[in-house]
Amino acid sequence: MASPLRFRRSMERWTDDRIERDLLRPLDEKFGADLLTPHYAGPNGYETRRIEMGNGDLALFTWNDEAAFWLGNTETPSTLWRTEKYTFDEVPYPVARWAQRELLADLQVEDPWLAEYDHLSWFFLPVFFSKDGRESTRRFFREHAAGFPDATREGALSFYEEFLSTGVLDDYRYTMSSKLGTSPQVDPVRMASAMTEFTAAKLLTDAGYEVTPEIEVTTGHSLDFHAESPKGGESPLVEVTRPRPPTRRNASTPVAAVRETAETKTSGQLKKHGGGAVLFVDCSSFRDDEWRAVKGEQPGVHHRPAVVFRARPSGEVEAYSKGSVPLDLGGAVKRV
Repeated sequence: MASPLRFRRSMERWTDDRIERDLLRPLDEKFGADLLTPHYAGPNGYETRRIEMGNGDLALFTWNDEAAFWLGNTETPSTLWRTEKYTFDEVPYPVARWAQRELLADLQVEDPWLAEYDHLSWFFLPVFFSKDGRESTRRFFREHAAGFPDATREGALSFYEEFLSTGVLDDYRYTMSSKLGTSPQVDPVRMASAMTEFTAAKLLTDAGYEVTPEIEVTTGHSLDFHAESPKGGESPLVEVTRPRPPTRRNASTPVAAVRETAETKTSGQLKKHGGGAVLFVDCSSFRDDEWRAVKGEQPGVHHRPAVVFRARPSGEVEAYSKGSVPLDLGGAVKRV
């Protein structure tokens, strides 16, 4: 499985002749390729080229006398195999800006329904154009409403667009967008579980907390978030899990689904951690009737403190808690 889209940097000297010999020719022989002028003017002081392959792959190349940068979701030419990889944030800003404009313009043509959501498109660009995941990740949003049952694609995308446009996760773009994965297959359950972390981050942000993802703890693994209140006080760690509804698992009832999933989490990662973290159980994959059963019984989840909640694309979040939760979720949730 290929990783999210990243640049390769070459410190060698490049010319038009070398680009045609070392980049275009091997790609043309394997896929059929055309060397084209990019959509947008390149960074000041750089030359730019665009290579389009017959199988739909794409590569961008820009260079000056000091360095060259390759960005492609195709087979990397052998002359670049030993080069280091860099994220959009790790290359010069003008280079990153030009490349992202190129890709967003392609997205506008290929999937205008997705490009309509500006910040979401930008945030997930490393996976929307990854070698293996470019079709599956877009299809997940298009056909599975980002994991919300009985919801429209537009509603689900608007929900995450509103949150991502706050910029609170921009510094963690690769860490978070990579969770969606770059597999060529659509796995709605796994991908919906990845989106759970965005839902939890939105809940915490709406409650006034500053979130930092992927907190390494002394046991050698990571918990999902550190939630820090600008007002001071406790700053707990938060671990998130998402039960599969009974319609998609062996559990016979929604309540059993919640208990079984939470028990798996608490008997594993949280048990190793030794306590102190808040468990978030996200039931956003549950239909209305399934959630009614859960909130009616409000089952325990083998861990305290815990928050069991369900979010809807409208922004409404219903929740109940178990134990003394060191978080003031205030108006971010409706207690049930």
